[in-house]
Amino acid sequence: MQIKYGSELAGEASSNRGGEWPTCKWGSPRKTTSRDDTMAKKISVKARAAARKQRDKWKNKIWYTIRAPRSPWDFKKIGETLGESDEHILGRVYEMTQQEFNGDFTKMHVILRFRVHECVGQDALTTFIGHHHQTDHIRRQIRRYRGKVDDVVDVVSTDGYLVRLKPLIITQKRVQTSVKQAMRAKARDMIISFASKSTFAKIQTQILDGTLEEEIRKAVKPIYPVKSVAIRKSQLLQAGVVAGNGKTLDEIHSEEARSEAEINAKKAAALATAMDNEEEEEDVSTPSIIDAAEAMEPASEKAPAEKTPAEKAPAKKAPAKKAPAEKASAKAAPAEKAAPSADYDSMKVAELKELLKAAGKPVSGKKADLITRLNE
Repeated sequence: MQIKYGSELAGEASSNRGGEWPTCKWGSPRKTTSRDDTMAKKISVKARAAARKQRDKWKNKIWYTIRAPRSPWDFKKIGETLGESDEHILGRVYEMTQQEFNGDFTKMHVILRFRVHECVGQDALTTFIGHHHQTDHIRRQIRRYRGKVDDVVDVVSTDGYLVRLKPLIITQKRVQTSVKQAMRAKARDMIISFASKSTFAKIQTQILDGTLEEEIRKAVKPIYPVKSVAIRKSQLLQAGVVAGNGKTLDEIHSEEARSEAEINAKKAAALATAMDNEEEEEDVSTPSIIDAAEAMEPASEKAPAEKTPAEKAPAKKAPAKKAPAEKASAKAAPAEKAAPSADYDSMKVAELKELLKAAGKPVSGKKADLITRLNE
């Protein structure tokens, strides 16, 4: 180790004046200069400019309407998804529960899977690629003293679709292996014979509505009593001939527009009816402040004071001539009294109240009470 004295260190310090500080042996960072700060500022300015020029990808995305297959669901609207173009949507898999699909609350544990295969405008057309039951639901079905019989069956429909089905049979008690084998063989034969006579659309409907499960139950019940039967999973392995029957997409669009217009018209009519009922069926309003004050006055104040003999004597007044305007109003008064109540029936409650206020009569009560008060 070389030891340096104070004179040597002072000489190094004087030689480094005006330049950069040397790096220490122990790795301490050197002091930054103004040149480094300038380069950092230039880099940050370029980065900010590049970030401003970068476009927002969300502004270029549009909403696509996901529709179920044409057969057997008639392009039913099942959801929406975002995408920049058709290429980003093709092949996308959409999952939903059967409860959301057809409203069956007992099938809330069944998950349906659809894959987008074509885009027409903003409509994403899909293919049914299978379903499965949730794992926790299957576990709840299997108890300690019960038997489980499951299998994997590959079937081909009449229109060439290759489908894999996985039935699950739960017996009421534990059973021997020979009994399980007999039940498994019976269920397999029944599923294969059913699929060989059905199209892929029929297989879909009978799997989801429980018809196929009920047929399996009837087939295996004579062998041993069962607790439950389910097609716990289905999977489309290979597509076949696409069915061309059914409604077209344009017909579906027109039907949806017509049904939406009908719903909007019904909502508007219901709203107008509710507003009319609120106006006509008003509750009895509370008495005014003046009526309440008069009701609280004592009886002595309400009774009129006795008049003196001079006040009782009738005062003689000179007959005054009526002005032409007063005569006209006097002639119009009988005509107003003779007006039928049918005019009041056609009026609204607010108009009737205005007439009562002008006549100095109370305005509380229902429409019939107001009309009776006006006819008095």
